[in-house]
Amino acid sequence: MTRVLGIEGTAWCASAAVYDTEREDVFIASDAYQPESGGIHPREAAEHMREAIPEVIAEAMAYIRKEYDGQIDAVAFSRGPGLGPCLRIVATAARALAGARDVPLVGVNHMVAHLEIGRHLSGFDSPVCLNASGANAHLLGFRNGRYRVIGETMDTGVGNAIDKFTRHLDWAHPGGPKVEAAAEDGEYIDLPYVVKGMDFSFSGIMSAAKQAVDEGERVEDVCFSLQENIFGMLTEVSERALSLTDADELVLGGGVGQNARLREMLETMCAERGADFFAPPGRFLRDNAGMIAVLGARMYEAGDTIAIEESQVDPDFRPDQVPVTWRANEAVGRTGETTEIRGAEALVQLGDDVEKERLPKAYRHPELDARLRKERTASEARLTSEARHHGVPTPTIRDVDLDESVLGFEYVGTADLREELTEARVRDVGRHLARLHEAGLVHGDPTPRNARVAPERTYLIDFGLGYFSKDVEDYAMDLHVFGEALAGTADDADSLQKAFEAAYAEEGDERVVAQLREVEGRGRYQ
Repeated sequence: MTRVLGIEGTAWCASAAVYDTEREDVFIASDAYQPESGGIHPREAAEHMREAIPEVIAEAMAYIRKEYDGQIDAVAFSRGPGLGPCLRIVATAARALAGARDVPLVGVNHMVAHLEIGRHLSGFDSPVCLNASGANAHLLGFRNGRYRVIGETMDTGVGNAIDKFTRHLDWAHPGGPKVEAAAEDGEYIDLPYVVKGMDFSFSGIMSAAKQAVDEGERVEDVCFSLQENIFGMLTEVSERALSLTDADELVLGGGVGQNARLREMLETMCAERGADFFAPPGRFLRDNAGMIAVLGARMYEAGDTIAIEESQVDPDFRPDQVPVTWRANEAVGRTGETTEIRGAEALVQLGDDVEKERLPKAYRHPELDARLRKERTASEARLTSEARHHGVPTPTIRDVDLDESVLGFEYVGTADLREELTEARVRDVGRHLARLHEAGLVHGDPTPRNARVAPERTYLIDFGLGYFSKDVEDYAMDLHVFGEALAGTADDADSLQKAFEAAYAEEGDERVVAQLREVEGRGRYQ
């Protein structure tokens, strides 16, 4: 039996919780900061945290005295990511409690806690996790003792993006529930939809939404379309992550996960794939100390505690920096080659040739879905042929039916690249991408599932997210997407990444690799 006091305070919610492993009981006390106008102000949030943390801890301690005679085994606290001033207040309180009670201290990554509470409550074994919170939006999968980021926002967190739009309307924080309410009376209008491989972007749609309101579009229609596009992007990339890793379980974490439309989309997508989906109750989706206490208990039982003098907070604490000591290093299963393959967005029939049909997605708005299927089918046909013209091995296009979103291809290779992830093969991909970029083409989704291997050749396939560009940033994003996919599928991802980049540099523009370093150095990838 383990009993842990958890403390959370990464941004706006001061919270303390008690978790007992024998009773499976979680008590949570919370006090959320509500700004009078606009978004969260770091100074005001810290002032709230300074006043509220002692109060919620006192409430939790009263519960411990009543139910457990005042006995605890450890104190867990959120080390990050979050607002530095808030994190430091929480850490100070946790250190003081652990010292006064002479119990170990456990430092918890807030985003990993969002994942683990879903895994704990669902009973899932090795799910992919979508974290959709204010400051974050990413997909995580477990491999080689860590949670790997296999897809994430290229600019801002999903909740922050929505809040930026609602501040434009002078709506008070938090904006998400207000957008959800307004969307109930809305109709669809066209807004940007940006998915790049395993990543997504919200900046363009936020600017377009503000402009639409300023130009007289009904606020309800803009809110409706914001939800349809933003949550459609998150659901699509979640499906890509399931397809990439062959996982059949998805859990949702983060405060934005309270949105009913997002949960509906994810549930529909998983049902279509035959995957299991779980969203925790609302009190475990929004920021809360319950998840800190639950993960803290697992870490404590694994001996993963931290000395007080080493318990500094980290406002940029990424989930993939955390050694996962509390679970076995199991690997996600792999499926072999069959005559029918269901990918992230298409059904592929294998015979003498290949027929690829982009299936309607029931989770997406019909108008948006029809547009994307047609655009991506046309793009794949055009760019597959263009790449082949420039010397990149691709299958020959046999047939194109844009009305039905169906393509016919030459059958190439004997397996996906992920079944033969060797240095020689990833070097092939590096050279192929260098040649593509030299011709002004961007693949858009270069993952081990989108390359095929033959005894003497490696092919690139699935150019549905591709486009023409002369921007070094776009080329660097191709390299970044491939690196993310390696992290989620390869046992020796670091050495393969080095071989891939070296091969690219031999044939490609050295500015692209330099830009990749710049991309990785930005705050969102730290």
